[in-house]
Amino acid sequence: MVVFELSTARANFVIVLRVATPDDLGALLVLEQASFSGDRLTRRQLRAHLSSPRATLLVAIDGGQLLGYGLVFRRARSQLARVYSLCVAAQARGRGIASALIAALEEMAIARNARALRLEVRTDNLAARALYQARGYHEISVLKRYYEDGGDGVRLEKTL
Repeated sequence: MVVFELSTARANFVIVLRVATPDDLGALLVLEQASFSGDRLTRRQLRAHLSSPRATLLVAIDGGQLLGYGLVFRRARSQLARVYSLCVAAQARGRGIASALIAALEEMAIARNARALRLEVRTDNLAARALYQARGYHEISVLKRYYEDGGDGVRLEKTL
């Protein structure tokens, strides 16, 4: 368990980041459905990721409420890790939770000997793109019609 003390102009608060458990599945599904109109993770996918030795699913908790999650994959014998999904509840955005989650995922990738972390993001998700750019990610390719709704994406990478 990792505890992050975050501050905003409005308040200081403590966010607990921990590895998700099967008990988090219901809250993860609610967050997924509220946050994404397409390209959602299903109950079956989330359950598989919770038990996969190649996946780590972190949750961000404040006062017992799940406010976000980050999912990273690491293949055996690969020096590349992949952030598969990062999500923060709408009411919790702007509090530094996404930044804390990505920082923790980067630390976990480094601990597993990854040399780079890669992810995809919608080209029109300007807030996420700004977050990743501020953390040192750079564009390596454009992904035309990458998303279920035909939206374009961009692949980003950061050397760890």
